Amino acid sequence: MKLLAALLLASTGALAIPNEITAEYQVMNSGVKIGRVNETFTRRGDDYFIQSVTRSEGPLKLIFDDQVTLESSGKIVGTGLKPLRFEQKRARDPRRDVDATFDWERAVMRSTFRGESSEVPLPADTQDRLSLMYQFMRARAVEGAMKVPMANGRKVEIYTYRLVREERITTPAGEFDTMHFERVTSTPNESRADVWLAKDRFNFPVRIVFDDPKGFRLDQMLVLLHTK
Repeated sequence: MKLLAALLLASTGALAIPNEITAEYQVMNSGVKIGRVNETFTRRGDDYFIQSVTRSEGPLKLIFDDQVTLESSGKIVGTGLKPLRFEQKRARDPRRDVDATFDWERAVMRSTFRGESSEVPLPADTQDRLSLMYQFMRARAVEGAMKVPMANGRKVEIYTYRLVREERITTPAGEFDTMHFERVTSTPNESRADVWLAKDRFNFPVRIVFDDPKGFRLDQMLVLLHTK
């Protein structure tokens, strides 16, 4: 299986992305702000590093004050980003921290969680939770479905995305012409996700909506974006 075979990798050149990206999102639930996400992407030659920090805000901070830090690092290759390490750290509960390394030669992901280590098979072109969004920077408005092996640090699942439409949306950071993709689910127990990519800003995600099977919805909207 090749990563993003139907929609991505329409060209085989280097990733058309800046050397640095700084972004901030607000996270809403039912019209109430409950969190803030600060994200940075740094490219140095063929190496990349991504950090995403989510903090509780508003009413949620009063009852559940937490901070979740995700980090992804690896190489930039002809097919896009190739993760070598993924980490998840929780300020409130370090026992839930995850540390994963990608051994591409052996095709396994080594994961450490709650003091225990394990290995799981690593399909070709697997992305982690952070690098996946940056692979969308190679997306093209082509109809069809794409299958993406995605690692959350503990296991690898196959995600399927399809293009919904091209549309103009408004965010706190301004208006953007976007490509709207959605995650295709096969069972009611799977989480859904929609992502809007700004076509004139390196296909950077300007809005992401997560729908939990239990009915909980998170709406992550871009507040600011700087690139260089």
